[in-house]
This record gives sequence, structure tokens and C-alpha cells, in this order.
Amino acid sequence: MAYMSVSKPSNLKLRSYAKLSRDSIPSSLQSLNFFCSPASSDTSLPTPLSPADPVPSPDAEERISPSQTEDNQRVRGGKQRNPEKIEDIISRMMDSRPWTTRLQNSIRELVPQFDHSLVYNVLHAARNAEQALQFFRWVERSALIRHDKESHCKIIEILGRASKLNHARLILFDMPSKGLEWDEDMFVMLIESYGNAGIVQESVKIFNKMTELGVDRTIKSYNILFKVIMRRGRYMMAKRYFNKMVNEGLVPSLHTYNLMIWGCFLSLKVGTANRFYEEMKTKGMSPDAVTYNTMINGYNRVNKMEDAEKVFVEMKGRNIAPNVISYTTMIKGYVAVGRTDDALGLVEEMKSFGIKPNAITYSTLLPGLCDADKMPEAHMVLKEMVAKYISPNDNSIFTRLMSGQCKAGNMDAAMDVLKAMIRLSIPTEAGHYGTLIENFCKIGDYDRAVKLLDKVVEKEIILRPQSTFHMESTAYNPIISYLCNNNQTVKAETFFRQLMKKGVKDPIAFNNLIRGHSAEGAPDSAFDILKIMIRQDVPSEETTYKLLIDSYLKKGEPADAKTALDGMIEQGHVPDSNVYRSVMSSLFEDGRVQTASRVMKTMVEKEIKENTDMIEKILEALLMRGHVEEAIGRIDLVLQTGYKPDIENLLSVLCEKGKTIAALKLLDFALERDCKIDISSYDRVLTALLEAGKTLNAFSLLCKITEKGGVADQGSCDGLIRRLNEEGNTYQADVLTRILKGKDKASTGSKKGTKQMFTA
Repeated sequence: MAYMSVSKPSNLKLRSYAKLSRDSIPSSLQSLNFFCSPASSDTSLPTPLSPADPVPSPDAEERISPSQTEDNQRVRGGKQRNPEKIEDIISRMMDSRPWTTRLQNSIRELVPQFDHSLVYNVLHAARNAEQALQFFRWVERSALIRHDKESHCKIIEILGRASKLNHARLILFDMPSKGLEWDEDMFVMLIESYGNAGIVQESVKIFNKMTELGVDRTIKSYNILFKVIMRRGRYMMAKRYFNKMVNEGLVPSLHTYNLMIWGCFLSLKVGTANRFYEEMKTKGMSPDAVTYNTMINGYNRVNKMEDAEKVFVEMKGRNIAPNVISYTTMIKGYVAVGRTDDALGLVEEMKSFGIKPNAITYSTLLPGLCDADKMPEAHMVLKEMVAKYISPNDNSIFTRLMSGQCKAGNMDAAMDVLKAMIRLSIPTEAGHYGTLIENFCKIGDYDRAVKLLDKVVEKEIILRPQSTFHMESTAYNPIISYLCNNNQTVKAETFFRQLMKKGVKDPIAFNNLIRGHSAEGAPDSAFDILKIMIRQDVPSEETTYKLLIDSYLKKGEPADAKTALDGMIEQGHVPDSNVYRSVMSSLFEDGRVQTASRVMKTMVEKEIKENTDMIEKILEALLMRGHVEEAIGRIDLVLQTGYKPDIENLLSVLCEKGKTIAALKLLDFALERDCKIDISSYDRVLTALLEAGKTLNAFSLLCKITEKGGVADQGSCDGLIRRLNEEGNTYQADVLTRILKGKDKASTGSKKGTKQMFTA
């Protein structure tokens, strides 16, 4: 029994499901003729299963390919003989529009009169099961036609394939109410559909219900039940139904025994499988190629290659020629136990008999060769596949081949693997290029690695949405490092930005890019990368910041260097004294004294006690530029750390430059902090104030000095008194005179005499 895949002709008579042609089997299922029996009295529904665990199925008739069908519909000149079929038009309408009353009316206008052939063909041409079900119900409810048995069979088949099992079950059980009789094939379809969906208990219930409903069960029903329950490993249940079948007088066919042997091996019940095998022979049934292939595959499952070899020899002894399935199964077994030399020998043997290895054969052999480190042999097998244009079933084989050749040090052979993928139209992914790039970098062949990288970037292979094999950090970090160290950081960044779009946040790559841009004199580009790192919480390195700061300084951009320094500190790094000095010096030379002052403040707060000469320069510049309050604040901060700036020198410079107010404020600060100041410094400030005509400021300063117990030069005092009287400030002159007389009396009889140094 098979699925129909061709349209129903208009004069098609009612046929049972069992007699549908074999041309309906999809090409994807034809590869499952891994274990096939010759034609027997019973047939079975083909089921799409994994090639790893094929189910024995009969295969007697020739299959008609779709291309042959199309060729038969063509006429000379290459033109279509007929216009588009009406069922195809209806199918396209249903696929492009929602199922509404408007669509139904459009179909009615297109087809005034429905017949069974048209309904069947529309169901067959429907793009999906939901469309077919809607159409099936509509034509019946609208009284356009009364479905026949064949239409029911078709919709049950469609719904079963789509796993719409409840709908299929209701339609099947509703047939008697429409005056239609059941047949065994409909139940067989439903049993298999439930089995394909993994609902074995429902398959069993429907099988048992067949008797209640008066539907005869033949060997065909039992075979499909065995296939369903054996696939789920329920070999004990299969044995019970096997005995029940025999008790009902049904004779097991060769296909039945093949199914039982297959299922027992699937459940690793080797002894039970052997008993079925011997029972089959005692009943006079000769094993066929499917039987032997099943036995060989079963022994491979349990790693009993000696038993598999015996069966293989027995097969040849009975003049049953092993086919490509037989050889491939044996090769699979040899590979599984590590006997790759025997596997290679079988390949040569099958070629000598004119049997061509297929994709499954190569897919089975190549992993074994890689595991056995037989890379030259694997390379030859790959070349043979490319020459025959045979692609393996599993594309991951190419990854193993490429890695194996790289491990063996044969990089040319590894490149041949990539070329083979392109030749066989297999999509290459970033991981394949990454494997080659990584190994080219390991051997120092960076030129070839860069050429591969150029292809990756140009074709945007990394950004392909269907990619599953991504490039590892062991591949992209070495090539990025090489590019950044060889003045090609822009290319490295272009490549890495594609990686970032795939979610890569590798700190090593980020830091290498910053180093590269910094070394090439492009600190702005480096800083852009740094911003991305900070935004994405990627950890940075201290040396990276140092290179960035140095790059800005070399470019003559100390303000940006200071910004980078601030970022360095924010990220938890501790700059050393040299970094602070270089930034402060550049800012100072650029005339950015206040910015340099802020850097100095940060340095002092971090308890770095070097660079005192820069501290003195910055303090002097602040005072000279009139930033007195800022300078005094910095002096106060420096004093707290234990460093004592040269205040007397600052006072001297300020007086020389005529910055008397700045000198006065600095001296006031020194008096408040009890700093040790030489009397000459006070005299110098007083003199500067007097020369500048600021007698009141001088008077105020002198009062503070005397209040602190200090002594000033008598000549300066007399001169100040005289100037005060001349300017009409007699009150201040009189106060100063009394203060000085009081000081003289207090100092009379003192053994120490006049103080030359005082503490204010």
C-alpha cells in the first residue's frame, strides 16, 4: 500500500486504498529502502523514519519519478499541452486567501458542477491539511456533492500525515452514517498515523476495535501494528499479538518475520531475534536481502561484529548478492568497533563488484577514518565524493575532516575540505573559516589567514542567520592581535564589529583594538571602542588605558588624555606617577593650568607623593593667573598629605610680579595654618603692599602679625605709620603706634631679644 501522488483522472473508478500505485512514495522515503523485502502477498504502509533505524517494507513495483510524469505531460517544442488544471487553481486560491464565504462563492463561480474526480484532485493538490479539511467539509455541507469512499480515504491520509488524528478518526467512524463501508486499508492508515505521532495506545485500541466494527484483519493490519509497537520498544506486546495472529489462523509472511527481527534488535533482545530468525527458516521461508541486512544491523547495534560477519558470509553463500545497504551496514559496524582497515577493504570490495558507494556509505566511513587519525585516506575519500558530486547526509563531517587535517598539520588538505564544501554547494559557516584561520595563525602563516578573513568579512559569513557553527575566540583573537600589531587595526575592527552583531563581547579583542588604534595614532577610534566596552560592561586593562593616554599626548590632545585618565580611574585602575606626570605636564604646557590642577588634585588624593616639582609649578601658575582660592585649596590638600610646599618662594614670586593681593591672601592662609614663615617674607609682602599703595592692606597684615606675637622690621612699621598719617588714616596710625609700644614693653627684659623668626 502506498500514498497516491498523481491527480485522479476524471474517469477514475472507485479503487481500494490497497491498490494505489507506488509512485506516491516521496523521494525522501525512497532512501529508506534500507531493508526491503521483495513483493509478498501482504503490503505495508511506508512510514517516514530515521535512516538510522529503517523499517523493513516491501518494494516490488517500479517508482515513477515526478520528472517522468512532467515529461509525459509535455509536447514537442517544450510547451505545456494543457493550461493550468482547475484543481491547481482552487488550491492556489485557498492558499492565498482566508477561508470565508467570499472564497467559497468564488470557487462556486469557478466550478458550477462538482464531481468526485475534481473533489479528489483538489484534496490532493491542497497545500496543507487545514485547507483540505475545510474544502472536504464545505462541499459536503453545501450539498455540492456526496463524498465517496475514495475521497474519505484521501482526507484520512492527509490528516494522518499532518497529525490531525482526531479529525481523521471522526471522519472514519462517521462513514457508516453516510452509507459508506469501511475497509481494512483505512484503519491501517489510522493505526500507522497514531504510531507516527507516538500514541501507541491509540493504535492498539483502533486495531482491537476493528473486530468490534466487523472489519476483517489480515496480515497487513498485524504487520502495521508490529511496526508501530516495535518502534516504541514494546517487543513483549508484539510477541503477544504475534501469537494471537497465529492462533487466528493467519500465516506470518517473510515481511512479518523481518519486522519482528528488526523490533527485537531495536530493543536489544538478540536471543529473541535469533529465535524468530530460526523459526522463519524452519517454516521453509528463505531469508532475503532485507532479512540479512536487518540481522547485520542488529548485531552492529550490540557490537557483535563476529556474528555480523557470519551472517554476511551466509548471505553470500546463499547466492544473495549483498547490495549497497549490506556493505554500508557492515562498514558502519567496523567503524563502530574501530576496525577502519576492514571498513576500507569492504569499500574496495563493493567497488570491485560494481556497487557504487552512496552518501550514507561515505557518511559512515569518514568519521571512522577521522577517529583513527587516517587523514590521508579520509582526504582520498573526500576527493572521490567531490568527483562523483555526492554530499554526505551530515554536514558536521566536514568540520571533523577539517579539524583532523589541521591537527595532522596538513593545511593544504584542510583547505581542500573547504573547497569541497563549496564544490558540493554545502553552506560554509564562520566556524569552518575559524578553524582554518586559527591553525594558520598557529603555524605563523598569517598571509593565508588574512586572505580567509577577507572572504569572511566581504561575504558577511558571520552574519548569516542560518549559521550554527560560529567562530571561536581561539580563532578570531590571534588574527585580530596580528592585524593590530601590523598597522591593520581598521580591518580588524571591521571584522570584530560583525562579531559584535552576533553578541561577541570578548575583552581580549576589545583591548587589542584599542592598543592597535593607539599605536597607529588614531586615539579617537580607540576611544570609540573604549566607550563600547564601558557601555557593555566589558572589563578593560590598565595597559590599554596607558597606551590610549600616550596616543592622545603624542597627538597633542592633552584634554582628551585627561578624559581617558578619568575613565581609567572610574574603571578601578590605579595610574602610576608617570601617567599623572605626563598628563599634567602636557596640560601645563598647553596652558590648561586649572585642568592640570584637577589632575594634580586627583593624584594627591590617591596618595601619590611623587611629582612635587609639578605641584610647585601648578600652584605658582594658579596664583599668577588669579586663581588664588583654587591654589590655596590645593595647598591645603597637599599639607594634609604631609608634603610642605615652598610658600616663601611663592610669596617671593608673587611680590616680584606685583601680585600683592594674591601674596596677601597666601600669607593670611599661612598665618591661619601656623606655617613657619621667615620674617623677611613678611617684610617683602609689606613692602610690596606699600609700594602698591595698599596701606590699609599692609596695616591689616601688620596687625595680624603682631596679634600672633610676631615682630616685623621697625623701619617698615615706621614707614607704614607715616604713610597712614599722610593718607589721613590717623586712627589706624595711632592704633598701630600703641600696638608697637605695647609690644616693646612686653619684650623689655627678655633674654632672647628681638625675634628674627616667628610663628604666625
